[in-house]
Amino acid sequence: MKFALKRLIAGTTALAGVALAGTAFAETITIGITQNNVGVDSYQTTYEKAFIEAANADPEVEAVVLDAAGDVARQIAQIQDLVQQKVDAIIIWPTNGKAVVPAVRAADKAGIPVVITNSNIAKEGFDFIKSFSGPDNITQGSRAAEIMCDKFKDMGIEKTAQIVQISGQPGYTTAIERAKGFEDRLPEVCPDVKLMETQPGDWNREKSQRVMEAFLVKYDKIDGVYAGDDNMGVGALNAAKAAGRDGIIFVGATNFAVGYEAMARGEYWGSIYQSPVDDAKNALATAKAVVKGEDVPFLNYFDTPKITQDNMDKFTKPVF
Repeated sequence: MKFALKRLIAGTTALAGVALAGTAFAETITIGITQNNVGVDSYQTTYEKAFIEAANADPEVEAVVLDAAGDVARQIAQIQDLVQQKVDAIIIWPTNGKAVVPAVRAADKAGIPVVITNSNIAKEGFDFIKSFSGPDNITQGSRAAEIMCDKFKDMGIEKTAQIVQISGQPGYTTAIERAKGFEDRLPEVCPDVKLMETQPGDWNREKSQRVMEAFLVKYDKIDGVYAGDDNMGVGALNAAKAAGRDGIIFVGATNFAVGYEAMARGEYWGSIYQSPVDDAKNALATAKAVVKGEDVPFLNYFDTPKITQDNMDKFTKPVF
């Protein structure tokens, strides 16, 4: 059964409602979602499109789709709006994992189950959510460290390599966890590799290029760059190319199309393969299962494998 999808821009929220035109079900499940910042990168844009398509294809679901545009206060207001609408479940892609906890607590107190998507909230909010749906960001960071270490070993520089890190947005759980996974794992597999400095790129390619430009001025020797996603990693790559600094190994933590293309050109070594379509579908299915009273893992991860120049032919080019 098909739905009619209408988007309404009003005040501080962008509302996408999926409306039923006759159904055999006695009730529909109304699921509200407030996202982090759809316009900041192509991953989030693709996620939103996939979420709407999945909701549109499900005759049991009515969706209210909101975007916080990276504004914590706006997202808190959106959560409050969804509580007032008495939706059956709320999915939250947190703009800040700690700041949203009081709003999540209020939703839980109102009897509305909350599912966190993509980037988890702070641990003090765990008692107020039913499940986290998304990637295991610690594992992603850990696998990125293994990719970099293996490459350094192949090059014979694992005893002398120096690297820099470009992390995501400060306070954002995904950024914190991907950095932690990398920083914890790298000394275990390549104890002599030196991480010289970490600076945030805020998930932005242009800012990451500027961060890398500063690194290149500051450090005469950089053997590797770890970026929290390929969008930032390619920004760093562009800076290195402009400066004529060849031979740097670039590793990311979410494979974007631009990262995949750079890998195909031999300029970017590896990343972690993560599908925003799987991410969106998993979140919707998790919320629906929670409403129906089904057993759902508290940490409902989907797999995100390693991708490098050596095995990229086994993966399709990302659509984002």
